[in-house]
Amino acid sequence: MDEQESAATANADKDFVASLEKGLLVIEAFDASRPRLTLSDVAKLTGITRAAARRYLLTLTRLNYANFDGRYFTLNPRILRLGYAYLSSASLPSRVQPFLERVSEETGESSSAAILDGDDIVYIARSATRRIMSIGLGVGSRLPAYCTSLGRAILAFQPEDVIDAYLQRVRLEARTPKTVTDKAAFRALLEKTRSQGYALVNEELEFGLRSIAVPVIQKDGQVTIALNLSAQAGRVSAEEMKERFLPVLTTASEALRYTL
Repeated sequence: MDEQESAATANADKDFVASLEKGLLVIEAFDASRPRLTLSDVAKLTGITRAAARRYLLTLTRLNYANFDGRYFTLNPRILRLGYAYLSSASLPSRVQPFLERVSEETGESSSAAILDGDDIVYIARSATRRIMSIGLGVGSRLPAYCTSLGRAILAFQPEDVIDAYLQRVRLEARTPKTVTDKAAFRALLEKTRSQGYALVNEELEFGLRSIAVPVIQKDGQVTIALNLSAQAGRVSAEEMKERFLPVLTTASEALRYTL
């Protein structure tokens, strides 16, 4: 590392606010599966000390971002202000939404758009015609990238070094007996997805759920967003998804790329 790089790194470190990072980690410890957490839970999930976790939690409580009943902490609706700040300032969700609504109108099925955030996908827009999963999905919901069609449609179009790093750190856990957990087999699936231009996931995330996704290939060739359609496996076959849904998704993806 030369002197200029050393100076840049030192300056970057000075600008980094570690306490803000830890406060955000505390907020992110709460999710749909962990809506109520004790002080010990938060300390364990975030890797920070109990004393620090206590300070952050009590600060959030005093600011009305969290509530404390004497044992458990929960997030208050005020926390939605943080997510709304993104939604109101970012034009991407608003640009995507009309395309999803058109897709759902043509197919009668729920459609979604997501981006990759770390090793998860995050839903940025959704047009739901019916609830087909055991968990409720909405804007801001997160799911593991490896067992979702949206995640695979994005991952497949990333540079090889990004895929290599992802496979080195991620643990492919079985969500159902059909989940692909072998990393060599998963890499082969990504290669297939890239060559055919779509990802089809058959009951790997949840029993009874099939989904198909296509990447939105931007004008510069990058892929940061994908679109999908989901349906109940007992009602729509995999072949039907390819025949009926794939052309609609592909049309929406090609139209959307020129707006990004």
